[in-house]
Amino acid sequence: MFVGVDGCRAGWLAIGLETEGNWQVNIFPDASSLWDHCCQASVILIDIPIGLKTAGKAERRCDPEARRLLGPRRSSVFPAPCREAIYASSYQEACDVNQRLTGKRLSVENWNIIPKIREMDCLLSDDASARGRIREIHPELCFWGLAGRPMQYAKKRSEGLSERTQLLQSIYPGAADIIADALFTYRRKDVARDDILDAMSAAVTGLMGGQNLASIPQEPEFDERGLRMEMVYCLYTRT
Repeated sequence: MFVGVDGCRAGWLAIGLETEGNWQVNIFPDASSLWDHCCQASVILIDIPIGLKTAGKAERRCDPEARRLLGPRRSSVFPAPCREAIYASSYQEACDVNQRLTGKRLSVENWNIIPKIREMDCLLSDDASARGRIREIHPELCFWGLAGRPMQYAKKRSEGLSERTQLLQSIYPGAADIIADALFTYRRKDVARDDILDAMSAAVTGLMGGQNLASIPQEPEFDERGLRMEMVYCLYTRT
């Protein structure tokens, strides 16, 4: 099974695809339960920063490289916080720590996902087997790889939702039905429409890429805990 994961208000949304055409959609309350359920998957692709810097003004190399490839969609790639900042107890403390160690404050968007960054950091730091299967993606980079270009419309717009759904359906027939099923099953207060699209883009990327996923940078950096600082994607070629 190839699993794509995106954070949502209710926890973690996971879409699993099998080569035989079977699929499943689940929400897990935390990273540990996600891993317990999906630990036998071929790969788990997740939209969350994994490897983290400890200090210094230079970003992880994957972040500016992703922005360069995404062009008009580059603003969707936020700078990853440093590790000490994700263990801060308040937004102000996290900003102060990140400013002191990297010279940059944290955006509110970054602060909002820090609990999930922290969850995944704890899981991967403690479990070597999880490090071998869970890899970081950015959904807009997934769409870029599947389409061969950046998406034309922002994903929050109706045109952007349609554009991404049609792309996924053209590559994986049945994608639209899976998206529709998730929309019907889960309330919008728990899972947003774009959360479903992002998880689906990761699942399709894993299925299409298999063991031959591309990565930026090509030679990954590793942080102080041995976690990869990279983003993976599939350069999909239509036959």
